[in-house]
Amino acid sequence: MKVYFIGILFTMVCISASRLCAQTNKRDTLANAKAKHLYIDVHQLGPGKVKLKDVAAAHAKDLAVEGKYGVDFIKYWVDEDKGLVYCLSSATDTAAIKNTHAEAHGLLPNNIFLVTEGQEAALKGSKNLYLDIHELGAGKVTAKDVAGAHQKDLAVQQKYGVNFINYWVDEKNGVVMCLSEASDSSSVINTHKEAHGLLPASVLKVKQGN
Repeated sequence: MKVYFIGILFTMVCISASRLCAQTNKRDTLANAKAKHLYIDVHQLGPGKVKLKDVAAAHAKDLAVEGKYGVDFIKYWVDEDKGLVYCLSSATDTAAIKNTHAEAHGLLPNNIFLVTEGQEAALKGSKNLYLDIHELGAGKVTAKDVAGAHQKDLAVQQKYGVNFINYWVDEKNGVVMCLSEASDSSSVINTHKEAHGLLPASVLKVKQGN
C-alpha cells in the first residue's frame, strides 16, 4: 500500500511539473514574440548602382542567415534609378539586423527606422509602385495621427487612380513611409495634397520583392 501511494504521489508531481514547464515555455515564447519589433533599414548604394536581381540575391543570403540572429526579413523595395533599397523586417533590435546583413553579404544599412505599420491592402498589380517619404521632424508625429491621415487618403485616392497599400511610422524620427500603386508620382502627391495637405519629401518609384 505504501509503495502504491508513493507511486501515485510521484505521478501527480510529474504531471504538475509538466504543466508548470509547459506554462513557463508558453510565457517565454510570448515574451520573445513581444520582444520583436518592426524595422525598415535603408541602403543608399548610389544612382544606377543596384538592380532588383542584385537585391534578390542579397536577400536570399539574408534569409539563409537571419535565423541565427532572430531576424525575419519580410519584404524589400528597390529604386533602381536612385540606388535605394528599403528592407522591412521583424527583429529584437537594430544590432540583429546589422549582424545579419554583415554576415550575409556585408552591405550595411545607412539608416534603420523602428516603425509601426497600418492595415495592409491588396496589391492590384496594374500600375507602378511608389514609396513616398514624409519627413515631419523628430517627435512631431504619432501613429494615431498617421492613421487618421491615411483614412483621408483612402477617401480621396480613387479620384486620382491611386491604391494605397500600407504605411510605416517612425514616431521618434518623425518619418512616415507610404506604399501605393499609381500611374505616376503626381497622382500620389495630389492625393496627399487634397486629403490632408501633408506632402512627401520624396516619392520613389520602386519594385517589390519578398
